[in-house]
Amino acid sequence: MAGGRRSADGEVEKIRGLVERITFRNDENLYTVLRLRPSGGRERKEPLLSTKLSADGLVTAVGPVPLAEVGGELALEGRWIVDPKFGEQFRIERAVPLPPTTLEGMELYLGSGLVHGIGKEFAKRLVRKFGSDTLDVIENEPEKLRSVPGIGPKRAGRIVKAWEAQQGVRDVMLFLHSHGVTPAFAVRIYKRYGRDAIARVKRNPYVLASEVHGIGFKLADRVASKLGIKKEAPERIAAGLLYTLDEAAGDGHCFLPRSELCETASGILEVDVDAVDAVLPALDTAGEIVIARRQGEAPGGGDAVYLKKLEFSESRVARLLKDLLHAEANPVPVDADKALPWAEKLLGITLAPLQASAVRKAIEKKICVITGGPGTGKTTIVRAVAAIIRRKRAKVLLCAPTGRAAKRLSEASRMEAKTIHRLLRWSPREGGFQHDESSPLECDLLVVDEMSMVDVNLMHSLLRAVPPGARLVLVGDADQLPSVGPGNVLRDILRSHRVPSVRLEEIFRQKGGSMIISNAHRINRGMMPETETAEGAVLDYFFVDRKEPEEVLSAVTELVTTRIPRKWGFDPVDEVQVLTPMHRGIIGAQNLNREMSQRLNPGAKPVEGVRGGHRIGDKVMQVRNNYDLDVYNGDIGRVTGADTEERKLSVTFDGRTVLYDYGETDELLPAYAVSIHKSQGSEFPAVVVIVSTSHYIMLQRNLIYTAVTRGKKLVVVCGTKKAIAIALKNDKVRSRYTALADRLRS
Repeated sequence: MAGGRRSADGEVEKIRGLVERITFRNDENLYTVLRLRPSGGRERKEPLLSTKLSADGLVTAVGPVPLAEVGGELALEGRWIVDPKFGEQFRIERAVPLPPTTLEGMELYLGSGLVHGIGKEFAKRLVRKFGSDTLDVIENEPEKLRSVPGIGPKRAGRIVKAWEAQQGVRDVMLFLHSHGVTPAFAVRIYKRYGRDAIARVKRNPYVLASEVHGIGFKLADRVASKLGIKKEAPERIAAGLLYTLDEAAGDGHCFLPRSELCETASGILEVDVDAVDAVLPALDTAGEIVIARRQGEAPGGGDAVYLKKLEFSESRVARLLKDLLHAEANPVPVDADKALPWAEKLLGITLAPLQASAVRKAIEKKICVITGGPGTGKTTIVRAVAAIIRRKRAKVLLCAPTGRAAKRLSEASRMEAKTIHRLLRWSPREGGFQHDESSPLECDLLVVDEMSMVDVNLMHSLLRAVPPGARLVLVGDADQLPSVGPGNVLRDILRSHRVPSVRLEEIFRQKGGSMIISNAHRINRGMMPETETAEGAVLDYFFVDRKEPEEVLSAVTELVTTRIPRKWGFDPVDEVQVLTPMHRGIIGAQNLNREMSQRLNPGAKPVEGVRGGHRIGDKVMQVRNNYDLDVYNGDIGRVTGADTEERKLSVTFDGRTVLYDYGETDELLPAYAVSIHKSQGSEFPAVVVIVSTSHYIMLQRNLIYTAVTRGKKLVVVCGTKKAIAIALKNDKVRSRYTALADRLRS
């Protein structure tokens, strides 16, 4: 029989054919459902167990396929089965990709968008022109491509480059598949190392963990194991130690105590603690880590072990802050006694005593920290200080860690504000920020808002660019969650008592009677938020009592998609944000996004070839800093288009469209619902906050406080009062291993 033979007893068979359609593909486990046209025409004349072969002569094949491409050919081994729902299928046990050999296959293959620069129309032209020699022409005689109408030098060059990359990825993919690496990661590995990828992986698979985004130690370790590297190998232990430190940095730590590091790494590696400890000196000598003697009150005891970059950043932040404190300020002659009433008159405000003290410190001291909760007048102080300094024809710069925070600062201060990254001018070509010690910012006063979000690495980059004569004002809410990245910069600066600071506690935005503001402060003091409206208060805070996770899910979905838009007129996608403590579970961000994307973006289908299943119209969040694309962790946008020929996904962030390669789209996550940690620095017209006992492990006072303060006009909390009470009682801020406060005091 053409393409295969009948198996009545389920024995292994072989078939070969052309992939005409890929119905489903999971890039994580490679499970694929595809429609195959067997070589030689219809696969079987007699169906198995009386099921009928489809009228189009195609076979449904299901199972793991390392490289599945429309138009490509596959040699499959497997067994025929009858699925109760879908009928006769070929269950794949082994799949070997083959280059297309038929004209139809070549046209499908080239027109599938796999090769940049060739769409369906150009695929037809190429096959019509070169016939069965098409692929050979692209690979060996690319100069002939320009004889095809519409293909000029530029497009021909793109086609050749894309073809070479595709063939390289193909080789790498097949090699890595046998070592447990998925196709999506294979593309990244090829982009990082090119045709040298296989040799590099064989030489030291652990470089993947440190040099290729998304490939952690565990996957690299699996590859290493298949390559024969033993458990006790020094290179494996070294990689495990770096992985442990990197994971700790992901939890906010700048270092780990030596004993804790070795014990943790020992458990991960399943080797003796002494063997782990013995590798540390070599890593120190190689400059990968720094083993430092502990200082002051830092918890944990014993030596501190840092990743090299984090030790450098933390020590330099301390040094640069000290230098700035002792440097002579630029001469900006300001008489505070006259300047304060002038600013009050200009802005039409009356400064409270503590606010006036903050303004005075900000214009007189080299560095000043202003901290306080919502409604305590932090922005008013920034406006007053900026007005006074600008009145003296001195230059003022404003910045914040995220785009949303910068936009909010700009609107409130009525001055231009930039993200820290844009202020420092990241250059993909140079591979770094353009402003540093050799090219400092031009300013007499720099104001940094939302300081609680600034981690130690970003603070280091920022301080490098502050000119010695400038004044620095750091503004933030120390009671919010700390930065997602390593360090606890704002709290450590305050704890050191070496930098002048003012803590604002009086609420000034209460004239409008906002329940959001009053309840945020009640939460911060450990008091249950009020749901009864005081006379004259603005009804902008609500509590929806739901006990079971399924009830919470139903209520939240209804609130976002129907009730809030109907009653308050907020756009359910652009103006309403769901915040939840966790990613997993029925009311975790992942499941909430699945539910709401179906309700808010119905009918949209995942863009074929895009990781993450993103669809046109979906709300997405960038989850890592991508300096080349100028998008940063926490930026929220909408998927607005897809170019299948160029394999680019268009995402619009605040009016700016960014083009992602299909292979980069795992940097985006659905964002109808996000974790509370990811919402830091952002403010939304309306937020729906989930507080449930099913998230018991995450319930903390500062978590709920941070969530409630994200809402600008409306906050709806959904869950139970018991869960809120648990969070309010848990006011212990999770300690982070940092030594910045000690370094500042030393």
